[in-house]
Amino acid sequence: MISVRTPVDFSQARLLIFDLDGTLIDSREDLANTANHMRVALGLLPLDHGTIFSYVGDGARLLVQRLLDHSTDDAVVDRGLQIFLNFYRDHMLEHTVLYPGVLEGLEGLSLSSDGARRTFVVLSNKPVRSSRMILEGLGVSDFFRYIYGGNSFELKKPDPMGIHTILDETGLPARAALMVGDSDVDVLTGRNAGVATCGVTYGLGSEKMMQTPPDVYVDDLRELAALLNGQTLPADEHRAGTHTPTTNLGF
Repeated sequence: MISVRTPVDFSQARLLIFDLDGTLIDSREDLANTANHMRVALGLLPLDHGTIFSYVGDGARLLVQRLLDHSTDDAVVDRGLQIFLNFYRDHMLEHTVLYPGVLEGLEGLSLSSDGARRTFVVLSNKPVRSSRMILEGLGVSDFFRYIYGGNSFELKKPDPMGIHTILDETGLPARAALMVGDSDVDVLTGRNAGVATCGVTYGLGSEKMMQTPPDVYVDDLRELAALLNGQTLPADEHRAGTHTPTTNLGF
């Protein structure tokens, strides 16, 4: 279901900036398996998946530090990060899939109602190489003009540096951009950059998104396509793609 909180003219959106984990892809199991592989390799016991998911969202290094019992030993964190990234590179597509409705949503969003082509960009806190490999592996990388990760810029989300760079590269104004994500980090990134925000309800616990609400909520990217194109989504068409809110899954 679409829930518009702020009176924004979404028809102006020509640049859609997407978060990756929890927004386009469901990567929970591969992230959890990688996290516990690293812990066991360093002589620690596995963690339950809920605890692992509560640590993600601020980049790979901070995730590893939290997974290592909030270690302040740089050498230990460096070793853990190496183990984590090496294992994840080899296993990141074992269980990771597009969320239901994502492919159809991207197709529906590609052209506006007046026939203008929209520009898609990914802005994730996940390392850029992994982000690109996953999108290529899932067969959707061609939708995106640019794919940026947590190591693409000096500062990660929620700093607006990434969005400011994207606006400069595309030559589009902030009023033509929409940040689409599953977390308070994504909403704050959009706000900090002065662009409208869309929250997807299937990738984040509702309590976190309620604390930092976006301009519009959607349960499915097909709903966003309908909203931006001024269409009416047939009743229950999207329900196969609706998910119970989980947690923010970006590194």
